[in-house]
Amino acid sequence: MRLSDASVVIRPRPTWEAMDLGVLLSQRHRRLLMTSWAMVTLPVFTLLTWVLWESPSLAVFIFWWLKPAFERLPLYILSKAMFGETPTLKQALYQWPRLLKPQLLVSLTWRRLSLSRSFLLPVVQLEGLSGEARQQRLQVLLQRDASAARWLTLIGVHLETALWIGLMVLFYLLLPQQVALDWSWQSLMTAATQDWRWLEHLTNAFYALVLVVWEPIYVACGFSLYLNRRTVLEAWDIELVFRRLRQRLSSAAGALLLAVIVLMPATQSVWAAEPVVTPDSPRLLEQTLTSQASRDSIKAVLDQPPFKNKEKVTRYRFGEDNANAHTPDDGRTPQWLKALFELFDSQPFGAVANLIEALLWGTLIAAIGLLIWRYRDWLQTFVSRRPNPGKKAARAMPQQAFGLDLNRETLPADIAASAESLWQNQPREALGLLYRALLSHLLHDFDVALKAADTEGQVLERVEQLQQPALLVFSQNLTRHWQNMAYGHRLPPAHLQQELCDGWRVLFGPGARR
Repeated sequence: MRLSDASVVIRPRPTWEAMDLGVLLSQRHRRLLMTSWAMVTLPVFTLLTWVLWESPSLAVFIFWWLKPAFERLPLYILSKAMFGETPTLKQALYQWPRLLKPQLLVSLTWRRLSLSRSFLLPVVQLEGLSGEARQQRLQVLLQRDASAARWLTLIGVHLETALWIGLMVLFYLLLPQQVALDWSWQSLMTAATQDWRWLEHLTNAFYALVLVVWEPIYVACGFSLYLNRRTVLEAWDIELVFRRLRQRLSSAAGALLLAVIVLMPATQSVWAAEPVVTPDSPRLLEQTLTSQASRDSIKAVLDQPPFKNKEKVTRYRFGEDNANAHTPDDGRTPQWLKALFELFDSQPFGAVANLIEALLWGTLIAAIGLLIWRYRDWLQTFVSRRPNPGKKAARAMPQQAFGLDLNRETLPADIAASAESLWQNQPREALGLLYRALLSHLLHDFDVALKAADTEGQVLERVEQLQQPALLVFSQNLTRHWQNMAYGHRLPPAHLQQELCDGWRVLFGPGARR
């Protein structure tokens, strides 16, 4: 790779400008890129369509999944054309099988869904890196341009989809009018699956044609982004400046060499006359500022902050570090216990100890949080400023629901008898009396928390929570007839009217206030 032969100006660019350079580069070589892509991908697409004719979706999915293998060919063409060695179509097609060998399996498996695919492909194909060297290289490259590479892939997905849909719409608009009239939604839905399978393969072919146009641009943008990152990291622009300076000075190199040869004897005579002086020479040692004094001064400066910061570390140990110093109690300490404490002082065990300490603190905090959650009601009694709902002297009860008065004083003494007397002339009032009495009993006798904004369904849910099957069946029956009358103006038949009154007597007896 010769930077001086580059076909574009080598300089650091913003990421989006670098990708725009890739678009221009792909336009410059669009004929070679599109032709080579079509000659490689369209036969593969045709083969997949023929083999998987009964499964059009699977065919286009496999073709889409093989895109990383196809993208290596345009990258090879662009890398050669970038430095003035544009290959011919025959040379590019001849090199494509060789380009598939390095790391093809991993490119089609766990690396397939990488959003930085076009940006990182040159690391494998052009630099030939793998394993740990590849990982270190990726960490350096992705420090700044990772987000731009991901955005390039996301934008590419949307462009592919938009071009695909646009091509299908264009095909539909170009159909003759008579054929377009015959294609109705009813005919598409009622036709057999095999009758329209050719249409699915046709739409798949539109996708293959879209890739002929877009994929070389996508690869070129990722390649230009990669080159821009290397320009910033390796200072290619500065290197080119120095190369130009060297070319300018190359003409004067002969004259400079001649001048050095002429002046060399005089310089040697001067060097020979001057004695060699070292830091330990007596002449320097006799001066006020000797070399030894300068060394001591430098050492004194380096022994003080900020060059050296002394730190006092205190730890427990057995006896003295000096092997000659022994205490009478040394024999009482078991050897295994000393080895254990030495293990505690080692660095790996210190990391494990820190991890265990963090786990213990986390367990303690979690246990405290669990206790607080477990006894939250008890704590609210002493801590919370909100009044306890269970200790209210008297709970506010709604006086009306569904426009009905729920006050017990407004109900007659015998609900069932009053309803029977109203069935003949005022059936709506009779059914309303039964439903109003039911709500009043639920509110006052069963302590059901009714609200003025409750619906009939919410009332039935609260009745179900009482776990009284007979009451629930009667409430459901009465609510159904109440809704039919209130919203549909349909009254229950005569035999059901009597059943409602008898059911009331079975549940509540003749009176409303017990």
